[in-house]
Amino acid sequence: MNSRERSLRVLVEKWLGGEGAKSARVTRFSRSARKQWRYVCVETERPSGTFAVVFFRHDDGSWCVFPPQKPRPAMAFA
Repeated sequence: MNSRERSLRVLVEKWLGGEGAKSARVTRFSRSARKQWRYVCVETERPSGTFAVVFFRHDDGSWCVFPPQKPRPAMAFA
């Protein structure tokens, strides 16, 4: 079973908490030019200042706070 989260909304609530997620806003989103990764930057205001988290979309459809790994060379037996 894949434990990675496919819903960006659920992941934002997990990282920012219920109240933080209510006031969260997307400040940037795009595809990276070279790798074709999709990413979203979500910000919320806290008493200590602005808190931002960048989420990356992986090939399996999940969202994570780390970018996808580069494809590595592999060998296989026929």
